[in-house]
Formats: sequence, C-alpha cells, structure tokens
Amino acid sequence: MKIIYLQHSGFVVETERHRLIFDYYQDPSASVFPLRVVGKTTSVFCSHKHGDHFNPKISKWAHDVEKYYLSDDIEQSGGLSGITGDKIVYMRPYEQKEHSGLKVVTYGSTDEGLSFYVEADDWRIFHAGDLNWWHWKGDTDENNHAAAAAFQQELKRLSGVALDIAFFPVDSRLAEYRTLGVEQFCLTVNVKQLVTMHDCGEVWTAPADFPATGMPVPVWSPAVPGATLKLRRK
Repeated sequence: MKIIYLQHSGFVVETERHRLIFDYYQDPSASVFPLRVVGKTTSVFCSHKHGDHFNPKISKWAHDVEKYYLSDDIEQSGGLSGITGDKIVYMRPYEQKEHSGLKVVTYGSTDEGLSFYVEADDWRIFHAGDLNWWHWKGDTDENNHAAAAAFQQELKRLSGVALDIAFFPVDSRLAEYRTLGVEQFCLTVNVKQLVTMHDCGEVWTAPADFPATGMPVPVWSPAVPGATLKLRRK
C-alpha cells in the first residue's frame, strides 16, 4: 500500500487495483494527478460537507473516477453538480455498498456526516472524517459530557474491528485534550498502522508507548503535503 498526504484530512491510498482519494480539500503537491493510473480504478470519498473535507472541484474529475462515495449531508446541501447519477453514491451512517472489488461500510461521526471503512485488495482501511472526542476547553460541562457520550457510543460500534490502516484526527486546538479520542480509538479498535490528520496547527508527535505501555501502535503524522508512506502486509 502507498499512502500520500494531501492536506488536512486528505489522502490518496493506492492498493494493487485501487486508487482511493479521501476528503480532498487542497493538494499543494499535486499528488492526485494523474487521476487515472493504468490497472487501477479511482474512487473518491467525502465524509461530510465542511469545506475542509469537501471541495466541489472533484466534479471535474468525473471522466477518470469510477465512483464518488459521498455523505448524504452533501446531497442535502445541493450535492455534487455535473455528475451523472450512476457515478455518485450518497451514503448515510451504517450502510454498506460493494462495487468493482470495493467494500464500503459507513459508520457515524461526532460532528457532521460519517466515517468510512473500506476493504480494497484485502486491505482494511478506516477514515474517521470528523469522528473524534471533541472536548473543547472553555465549553460547558454539559456539552463536553455530551461529546464524550457520543464518542463512546460510536466506539461501541467499532469495538473489535481490525484495521490495517486508520486515519484519525488529532486536532491541536483541543490543547491537552487533543489525544483523548485517538487514544481511546486505538485502545478499542485493533489498529496496525495509525495515520494522524486534521492537525489544525502543530503536528502531533506520538510518545513511544502510545496508546499504552505494552500496546504500541505505529504512528505516522505527516507534516508536508506530498509526504508518502509505504506499507507491506504483516
């Protein structure tokens, strides 16, 4: 597997037969081009309508894209224009679709939209979108308790899931609470490789014993657009 960091929560993931583009927002390194790669089908995923996760520019890629898998809140906000209906799959949380060797399962979010679980060439991939434990300093106790409960409820659905790669937000704006979500996620879900995203400032450096002593999870925290990680099956 080859993973290319685009910007923010955007990544390209390449497997033997598939090219997956997640949450395209900006691509300063022009890493999504060329879109069409010989022997691979290109699929585009957008977890929700926020401008830092969904760029309508992706409609211009239609000629080279097999399918667009989009959160249904994008459809409710006007959808992706200029694309024939059979190329777009609008999805709600807790749905499953299969097409051209891809298995796509959606989970929920603790913000807008959804998160994606994708199986491609026997790789198990999870992109969290804005699923996180959003504990904000200065917010009310009531709101922070509600955020914690919402996150724990979603984790119950993911408990025991085995992932080869997981993309998960570690937002610097949460200050000392930025790792609450990612720690609990990695303690609940079987993650072979973690990739952090949605830094919104300082890039996080994981401690050697993350997420807990005796339970290490390899972490890649890309800082520069175009940075690449290559993985082999373990």
